[in-house]
Amino acid sequence: MPVAERMSQVCFNWVHGHNLVYNQCWEDPELDHQALQLSERDRVMVITSAGCNALDYALAGPEAVHAVDMNPLQNALLELKVAGVRQLDHESFFELFGRGRTERWDSLYWRQLRPALPSVYRRIWDRRGRLFQPGRKRNSFYFRGSSGMFAYFINGYINHIARMRDAVNDLLDATSLEEQAEIFESRQMNHHLWKPVLRWCMRRDTTLAMLGVPRSQRQQLDTAYPGGIVQFIMDRIEAVFTSRPLHSNYFWRVYLTGEYTPDCCPEYLKAENFDRLKQGLIDRIRVHTNTVHGFLNDHPQKISRFVLLDHMDWLYSHHPEILAAEWQAIVDRADPQSRIIWRSAGLDVDFVDPIRVQTNGHRALMGELLQYHRQLATDLHAIDRVNTYGSFHIADLLAV
Repeated sequence: MPVAERMSQVCFNWVHGHNLVYNQCWEDPELDHQALQLSERDRVMVITSAGCNALDYALAGPEAVHAVDMNPLQNALLELKVAGVRQLDHESFFELFGRGRTERWDSLYWRQLRPALPSVYRRIWDRRGRLFQPGRKRNSFYFRGSSGMFAYFINGYINHIARMRDAVNDLLDATSLEEQAEIFESRQMNHHLWKPVLRWCMRRDTTLAMLGVPRSQRQQLDTAYPGGIVQFIMDRIEAVFTSRPLHSNYFWRVYLTGEYTPDCCPEYLKAENFDRLKQGLIDRIRVHTNTVHGFLNDHPQKISRFVLLDHMDWLYSHHPEILAAEWQAIVDRADPQSRIIWRSAGLDVDFVDPIRVQTNGHRALMGELLQYHRQLATDLHAIDRVNTYGSFHIADLLAV
């Protein structure tokens, strides 16, 4: 392995092994619901990330939602949200996870949240209350963690280098796509935002590691996208600002302001859905600190819906043997008529279909076992509010 690639992998592994990387999910659950078609009989497995989407899936009332992540800090965040649903009123819950800060952390945590946490997560949150406490600089939980730190830097860049804060706020307040496009063009936002220093940063592996993007994902886009990863990001940001309604785009609102609003937030933060979770749907969620294949090999029940995010990009590049073991575990644990969704930085994915697995006493290629819903995936990908992935994939597992 070349020295540069080895150093990049070390950096990525250190960031992901020692930090809370994601403080919000970067997968649009509106797409997932249309792709998954969840019912009360479904058992869902999802990679935890920040836990937002596990809570969102629970609102659809499936039998169970199993949130799985190797990083215990990501699971600790979901467990804190679960404890918050059970123990807090909506106002306090929104203060923590909507505004991203509270002056009342000590009383909320020690009196209400901590007693509801499993002991392993108490040890984590006993010494991390500062993440939710207002500070002079990073004044929000959504400016904390690895990806949050970069969001903080980007907001500082917008305020002090690009000097585009008023334009960004006007975009977020716009009431139509026409108004958004007019603001973007008249303020010359593409020109002012993408100064050489930001372009340089977006080419660095250390920057991308903070965002949860491994070198392999960058290489896919540098190879397949005209202009490479920087042009890909520029084009996707322009599309978000001009062709996606920002008044309901909570992903970019929290990234650009550090907080949600009651009208622009994930479903689990809305009062009526918070009440539904509190009334029993929260009990559908189970949290597991494990690998995907480790969880599936240990879990006794069948799974009917698999949400794999984009982690296969990294596995394929660095641990193809683990990727193969993961697909074998999926085949072994899948319920009849199961469905799998995943995302990729790549504009296309060519590493899943050639994987060989054992099924029904014989060897088969995954491409022989997967029935893709390509048109549905393409249609949904075109309206993705996040708009940072190269492709979206939906497949049913056959003949298991």
